[in-house]
Amino acid sequence: MNPIELKLFSSRVSAICDEMGLVLKRTSFSPNIKDRLDFSCALFGPQGELFEQAAHIPVHLGSMAFAMTGIVSNWHWQAGDMLVVNDPYLGGTHLPDVTMIAPVFSSQGNELLGFVANRAHHANIGCDTPGSMPISMSLQEEGIIIPPSFLYRQGKLQAACMNLLGFSNQELSGDFAAQVGANQIGVQRLQELVTRMGGETFRQGMYGLQEYADRIAANTLASLKPGVYTFEDFLDDDGIGNDAIPLKVSLQISKGEAVLDFSGSSPMVPGNLNCPEPVVAAAVFYCFRCLMPDESPSNIGLFRRIHIQTEAGSIVNAQRPAAVAAGNVETSTRLVDLVFGALAKALPKRIPAASQGSMNNIAVGHVNSKTQQRWDYYETLAGGIGGGPSQVGLDGVHSHMTNTLNTPVESLEMHYPLRVWRYALRKGSGGVGKNRGGDGVIREYEFLEPAQLSILTERRKFAPWGLQGGQSGETGENRLNGVPLPGKCSLAVKSGDRLVIKTPGGGGWGLPKQT
Repeated sequence: MNPIELKLFSSRVSAICDEMGLVLKRTSFSPNIKDRLDFSCALFGPQGELFEQAAHIPVHLGSMAFAMTGIVSNWHWQAGDMLVVNDPYLGGTHLPDVTMIAPVFSSQGNELLGFVANRAHHANIGCDTPGSMPISMSLQEEGIIIPPSFLYRQGKLQAACMNLLGFSNQELSGDFAAQVGANQIGVQRLQELVTRMGGETFRQGMYGLQEYADRIAANTLASLKPGVYTFEDFLDDDGIGNDAIPLKVSLQISKGEAVLDFSGSSPMVPGNLNCPEPVVAAAVFYCFRCLMPDESPSNIGLFRRIHIQTEAGSIVNAQRPAAVAAGNVETSTRLVDLVFGALAKALPKRIPAASQGSMNNIAVGHVNSKTQQRWDYYETLAGGIGGGPSQVGLDGVHSHMTNTLNTPVESLEMHYPLRVWRYALRKGSGGVGKNRGGDGVIREYEFLEPAQLSILTERRKFAPWGLQGGQSGETGENRLNGVPLPGKCSLAVKSGDRLVIKTPGGGGWGLPKQT
């Protein structure tokens, strides 16, 4: 393919991912998916290699790119199959993120062209704690574990998988059905594209895009100053009594390759900040993707030259049955700070200061002990982006590994017994500097009936650092009825109680201007 044809092909396959995402958004029932957009869609080659993704959630897509080859190689695939998985140690991230994978065969049904996949966050995944983001100490406490299982086999629902998911009468819940529909439209559109183009031309485009991405990555890495760059940061705590948990990275740049060694990071902790290795890969891939041109095709070619080393049994390569609920959201976000901290030594005039460093996870709900009816609410909150060499930090946005939205106040109040009294920027929370850090947000909730509240947040003790003389951003704050809460906690709340979350600001960049 010539460059123009390759660009057109890239746009066509990207549009398939976008349409999958639109179907998932428009047909789902939960605010978590239809309003917060906590989902991702992607296309993979016949060996499970990523060849296109939509601009959805970095922690979803990077981890899928790392793990898909291992998932798809273990099965004999047939047309009409659909596999579901959420097991963090078998290709998932944390249990609320449910992944569905479907093979795509040629119209004649005799050639495997690739796979479509989507991943979406479910606020209720069978955890005893409403919102399915508990203060947990083992994976089993976090909800239903779904090993790779066929939900459909040759187009037929599988009773064993339905029973595992807790569904009866051969009917899926609305959000699971929406995920199935998104994959079905992806299969259909990819088959139509291959029919129009021809199989050989399609393969040329797929592998041509990967080689193009590899050339971009080689050029980007070649622009970095060779050397070894180290950085260390600390997680606040794991909610179980372990404080100042170290994260370390050694970044070696040489010969157009990057090696990131996370040796020296904390061993696994009793709490749920532990990460499966694919989540670490997602954070690393995201950081290097930020260095590449906007028009770079998003496929595995961008990451072939990036190598990751971890120690089994560490917080960045957790082993079953370690708890991982917050590893996917909090540790992944702090790993971005860690890698950017190392990259700032190689690119001091390009890398921004630390952003808020937390997804500020709020989970709340109630289970009626008599009827077993329940409601579950979950969201992440925006904060400040770090200031950079050429711009101030953004205020009140979701940073780095999350690309979701806050739940709109109208949707939240319509679906749940909650009221939002305040939602505003937290003025002055960004670090001072030549280019200031972005401000966090303040969100105040009132509980309209008794409920169970779980909070998983970071940067409540260790502030988002500044760079080149810029000052740190403000740490976050959590308060219930004016009384400070720990960064990670679970407690019962009463009707009329008020929760205030103040999210961290971003660090400042450069020495403040003299006045």
